[in-house]
Amino acid sequence: MKLIIEVIEIEGECPVYKMGDRVVLDDGYKVNLKETDNICMHSLGSLLPYYNALAKGVSALELGLAKEGSDAYIQCLDPKKYTGGGTVTFKISRKD
Repeated sequence: MKLIIEVIEIEGECPVYKMGDRVVLDDGYKVNLKETDNICMHSLGSLLPYYNALAKGVSALELGLAKEGSDAYIQCLDPKKYTGGGTVTFKISRKD
């Protein structure tokens, strides 16, 4: 089982991610360095509360991370308006 965390939107200028970049977690918690494009510590702060539940099959709807479907959506913690950085939105998919 894998969690695929994909960059789907960038507001502002992100110094780490570009559109389509992915972070791949094997078994729901091990970073797959061969399939991962980049990792930013700011984005991990947004992912940490949810990765375990998503890996165990808790629905994105139950977690409040989607309006419909099975994919979850989160944003990184960089408030671009105040930092001059970029706010990145990620789609998280579970692949068995």
